[in-house]
Amino acid sequence: MKLLFVMIGGFFGAICRFALSEWIHTNNEFPLATLLINESGCFLLGWFLTFVSQLRKIRPEFTLLVGTGFIGSFTTFSTFSMETLSLIQSGFIFMAFFYVLTSTVLGILLAYAGYHFAIAKREK
Repeated sequence: MKLLFVMIGGFFGAICRFALSEWIHTNNEFPLATLLINESGCFLLGWFLTFVSQLRKIRPEFTLLVGTGFIGSFTTFSTFSMETLSLIQSGFIFMAFFYVLTSTVLGILLAYAGYHFAIAKREK
């Protein structure tokens, strides 16, 4: 049954990622769509896991559906890795470095912001 929840969440997360990447798609070399998708996923997961941990009556399947399934398939480390490699192979070393640095540092900051957003909403 747990697998079903992950599959359902993953199905919708992958569709949302695809739709957003098509909508955000740019013609330049920088992978803006993946950056924005992954960073929003960092914020959402930080918020969601904090919010759920504060509630005592949430079923674990809900966390699997949204956290593991939806947000897990919405974000994509493999695409980030391949786009970074492509930037390096194309000679855009500085852009690749900027992409990695921005993705990791901003991702951690946004996860932290999501955590604090959930805490602040709970305290009100």
